[in-house]
Amino acid sequence: EKKRGREREETKVETKRESERATKMAPKKKVAPAPISSKKKSSGGKNSNPLFETRSKTFGIGGALPPKRDLTRYVKWPKYVLLQRQRRVLCKRLKVPPSVNQFTKTLDRNVAESVLKLALKYRPEDKAAKKERLLKEAEAAKSGSSVDKKKPIVVKYGINHITSLIEQKKAKLVVIAHDVDPLELVVWLPALCKKMDVPFCIIKGKARLGSVVHKKNATALAFTQINNEDKREFDKIVESVRPMYNEATRISWGGGIMGAKSTAMMKKRLQRMKK
Repeated sequence: EKKRGREREETKVETKRESERATKMAPKKKVAPAPISSKKKSSGGKNSNPLFETRSKTFGIGGALPPKRDLTRYVKWPKYVLLQRQRRVLCKRLKVPPSVNQFTKTLDRNVAESVLKLALKYRPEDKAAKKERLLKEAEAAKSGSSVDKKKPIVVKYGINHITSLIEQKKAKLVVIAHDVDPLELVVWLPALCKKMDVPFCIIKGKARLGSVVHKKNATALAFTQINNEDKREFDKIVESVRPMYNEATRISWGGGIMGAKSTAMMKKRLQRMKK
């Protein structure tokens, strides 16, 4: 019995030793980090108050307002906006003749700005200035003193007036707007300028030309005389304008640019034909 008791004690000691060895050899288990939601809940936020219950939004009838989306596709645009967009697309798709397409070839931004700056120096008088000048002339005539009636050097406007100036070769530079509507008003003007050897250029915006002469819009402007201090700048503009417009031999056709769907369809058709 004593022997049996000793054997039992020995076996117990051996099992203990084996378990200790196993614990030493095995790697220590890492405790998994707490989830983000639990962290957020633990931190004192808006939903920490037990009186207020958190509920998910329901976007049904009479429920929460839906999130904001880009609804430009579903907007009912005004008629003039639709027309100008359709017109722009049509001008891209259809073949545009050279006489019309030349109005898309506008002046460079920097050159256009220098032309408009120069035009502002030769701005004609407005109604208030004219009234003041006439009053001074009347007062001078009443007192019997002579009035200096020197003709001011100003930029000319009005399509009929500009046409007559070009025909008489009095115009030194003609500036035409690119967005005149109807275009028939100025379609023939570049050809006339070329024939009479008058330098011309096409600038973006009839409203910009109109602002120079105190009007809403202006189809074209013409320089007839230039002061000596501005002659150098004016000659530079004419030099940059002439090769682009007057000396251009051939004006190309425009348009014929197809949409994304039709170009993809044509591509597939070509691939089938190759096969």
